[in-house]
Amino acid sequence: MPVTLNEAQRTEHGPLPAVLPLSERLKKIFSVRVSALPDATRRLLLLAVLDGSGDLHILERAVSGSDGLTGLGPAEKAGLVQVDPLTSRLVFRHPLTRSAVMELSTSAERRCGHQALADEFPEGSERRARHLADAAVGPDDQVASLLNEVAYSTLRRGDAVGAITTLLRASELSSTGTAKGIRLAEAACLGANITGDLRNVRALLDNAALADPMNAGSLAAAAAAASQLLNGEGDVDTAHRLLVGAIDNHARPSRTDDDILGEALHVLLLVCSYSGRPELWQIFESTVTHTQLHSPDLLLPVVRGAFGDPAHGALSVLDTLDGLVIDLHREADPRRIIRTAMSAAYVDRLPGCRSALRRVIDDGRSGGAIASAIDALFLLGNDAYTSGQWDDLPDVIDEGLRWCATYSYRLSAFEGRFLQGLLAAAQGDCQGARQTADCLVSWGNPRGLGKLRLYAAHIRALSALGSADFEGAYRHLRSVGTPGRLPPHMPHALWLFLDFTEAAARTGRHCEATEHVAAVRRSDIPSISPRLAMMTDAAEAVATPDVIEHELFESAIAAPNAERWPFDWARICLAYGERLRRAKAGVAARVHLDAALSTFQRLGAKPWSTRAANELRASGIPVEAVVPGEDRHYSLLTPQECQIAQLAATGLTNKQIAAQLFLSPRTVATHLYSVFPKLNVTSRAGLRDALSGLPPAARAGSGNVLG
Repeated sequence: MPVTLNEAQRTEHGPLPAVLPLSERLKKIFSVRVSALPDATRRLLLLAVLDGSGDLHILERAVSGSDGLTGLGPAEKAGLVQVDPLTSRLVFRHPLTRSAVMELSTSAERRCGHQALADEFPEGSERRARHLADAAVGPDDQVASLLNEVAYSTLRRGDAVGAITTLLRASELSSTGTAKGIRLAEAACLGANITGDLRNVRALLDNAALADPMNAGSLAAAAAAASQLLNGEGDVDTAHRLLVGAIDNHARPSRTDDDILGEALHVLLLVCSYSGRPELWQIFESTVTHTQLHSPDLLLPVVRGAFGDPAHGALSVLDTLDGLVIDLHREADPRRIIRTAMSAAYVDRLPGCRSALRRVIDDGRSGGAIASAIDALFLLGNDAYTSGQWDDLPDVIDEGLRWCATYSYRLSAFEGRFLQGLLAAAQGDCQGARQTADCLVSWGNPRGLGKLRLYAAHIRALSALGSADFEGAYRHLRSVGTPGRLPPHMPHALWLFLDFTEAAARTGRHCEATEHVAAVRRSDIPSISPRLAMMTDAAEAVATPDVIEHELFESAIAAPNAERWPFDWARICLAYGERLRRAKAGVAARVHLDAALSTFQRLGAKPWSTRAANELRASGIPVEAVVPGEDRHYSLLTPQECQIAQLAATGLTNKQIAAQLFLSPRTVATHLYSVFPKLNVTSRAGLRDALSGLPPAARAGSGNVLG
């Protein structure tokens, strides 16, 4: 069968026809029985094929004459069709019978059939518009306008390829060059932003310019060209000028322009985000203020606040964002899924977007919205990094980077490389982290991509912090930020304030560290999410030079759902343990240092494991070197860990255990958090079996823990 398809259809880069064409050999096999049927029966079968739903009521209304559906009798007797007893719908016994019916019909018969079917659907319905388009002989602006609306409703259902195919058909039915050019440009814009074939975008724009040479600067063409410039070469300045000029010239949009105007505004927001420049954001805000949509895009303010400027704008849109995340299981439009997940990234709502993002990825794998799938992969990668799923992260990144290379998404690839660099820095691959950071800077600086410079600083600072090079970390972070300031439209500041505070405090710049935490408090960042509240408490505790802020450290360590962010949590445990050890509180320090070490080892964060192990040794606890690849599930429990685990296995609560051992419930919880990954269990229910399966030496730790 593939011989009848064109190259694009055979390689999944083009839509398949509704009915597969037959080769000559298959025609001979399937056409004989169809051609032997009466003309009336063949006409009924043709209507059934063109309708595609099998709804007998539609066929009965569409057929002319008084015989109704009796003409189907010969086809039933020949075993070609039957009525499904469960659904009462007409079904073909073999799918290629449908192809044979189409092959034996003339183009005039097919158009007549589409027209008859169109008359059975109400005005404004999608099925009526599609049948009218298939019945059209030449240009028909009314039908083209209907198809234009159908294209966007198709996109909202999640069929990006179908939406572009529909726009292209609408352009064919357009009688004027202006309408044809606009629809070709809209198809190019959706292709660049959603379906992911940048190679066809230029051809579509060229065809749009040929169709309408005088209106080549239309909003649709500008949005498409800007998308290509941004996603391909990362030329943010040209993309920004194109979009702002086109939006300004589009001062009085009609209701039908809302879709493409909304697309243009979202692309402009991405341009500003990658630029990282305040002057471009100021123009964006002014442009949005003066642009009036007939049907306001409720998602745009959420993206502006939670993604564009979360430090200052997230709190006002969090309720709306939370509602969007909750409803994502019903959302099919890849644009809305990606934009909701983007908004969720900096405010720690990504876990609620996972299933929807996976649906977008599955669609991309099956030839659908590739560009959206690339975004979805890297958003899931972001979530995997923060949630400690580091074993899964390389595969996610690699798939996204392969797609970026195949479809020429050069700028999007740097989202994946940023995650690669973070992972390399956290796990001690200093050379890999340095090379990634250098690549980000060398590609981003000439193009004015300030976001890539921030990414590079983050990678370098994390690598330096892991190696306890606090001066180096301070230098990298100071190059992209000012102490005590959270500039507007710098969302990455939410991911860097703890790093900066630690680097400043550990290099004696306590005033700068304190000023920075005060700025975080003034912006009410802790109210955005439990993770940011945990990080803020930790940052303030780290910034305090002369005393140990036990309450802040304890509050951070005991933050709700702290296990969702294991790397951040372990860093806080390490910082607290370091402070305690230096204050000669060795016993208390060991609890937190051991918890940090266990988590770092599970994540493979080697430099951080080294820091924690060195602190433990300094507190008087011998720490065995971990052999690469060693199964940590059977690591020796510390004496106190084993004691707490055995009591928990009997069913005692944290409070009851704490009363027996003269500890705080928080300390008990910290120990259990360290024990679970060592024993490869996720709850108390698994402790008894896990403890009974350990060898005696592992259960006993380094001595007789029960005394």
